[in-house]
Amino acid sequence: MALDGEDPAIARRLGLSAKTVRNHLSNIFVKLQVTDRAEVIVRARRAGLGE
Repeated sequence: MALDGEDPAIARRLGLSAKTVRNHLSNIFVKLQVTDRAEVIVRARRAGLGE
């Protein structure tokens, strides 16, 4: 997410539809209680995920 940024690029990379990516991201936002991608990335990095 930090590298690709846009839903269509993420979808192509993973072989999914852009709508599927948006749905998964929406679920992640709810579970983490955040409102934007930047906060998701910050939390992922704090948890040792990603680069």
